[in-house]
Amino acid sequence: MAKGPRDPKEIFPAITQELKEIYRENLISIVLYGSAATPAYKPGKSDINLMVVLTEEGIQNLDLAFGFVSRWRKRGVAVPLFLTETYIMTSLDVYPLEYITMQNSYMMVYGPDPLKDLTFDPQWVRLQCEREIKGKLVLLREGFLASQGKRAILKQLASDSIVSFVVIFEGLLFLKGLSPKKDRRNTIKTVCEAYGLDGQLFEKLLDIKEGLSSPGNDELIGLFKSYISQVRFLAQKVDEMII
Repeated sequence: MAKGPRDPKEIFPAITQELKEIYRENLISIVLYGSAATPAYKPGKSDINLMVVLTEEGIQNLDLAFGFVSRWRKRGVAVPLFLTETYIMTSLDVYPLEYITMQNSYMMVYGPDPLKDLTFDPQWVRLQCEREIKGKLVLLREGFLASQGKRAILKQLASDSIVSFVVIFEGLLFLKGLSPKKDRRNTIKTVCEAYGLDGQLFEKLLDIKEGLSSPGNDELIGLFKSYISQVRFLAQKVDEMII
């Protein structure tokens, strides 16, 4: 990964100036979201994720940002999410989890705040959570079989999948009326308590992701069997939720 700034706020003025020069009156807002907007940010390791809100005219000219994207990727900035205000308001029912996750961890770089006043119908959130959990369950089964029980593959699958579950867990917190947590571990702990999941299992998966645990082959296979069982249990719980 490219070397990132010690503090993402250091690059706000330069990013703002460059995007203003490119899009002028068609630039509405710039938002930093994700881990870079929290104390969990790690220079050179954490992605720097930006949402750039443009007018309808501006979004037609994404090619103007080719050079911007190329230059800032070398400094650890991921390809920004370019959206319009209309797209945001008309996609809340389709992608509530993504917007909830952004709302939980973001910082304004420039312009009016496009996230603070967003609201979500719990039915939208429950439906996306159910869809995502059941999809992840199928992928976990496939990945487990494809690994043939090989330790390196299972460790990678654990690392990749637990991160995607944290996004779903933020939606599950919303459905229980619980306040968002500012780090993955507390999110996992709170959701496991609220939904009757095996908290030690999910924290063990996070330990693998963070390099705090390196279980042997037999332990990993047992861990994954329990993991798949817990995700199946969660899918049933969310399917049966009454909103």
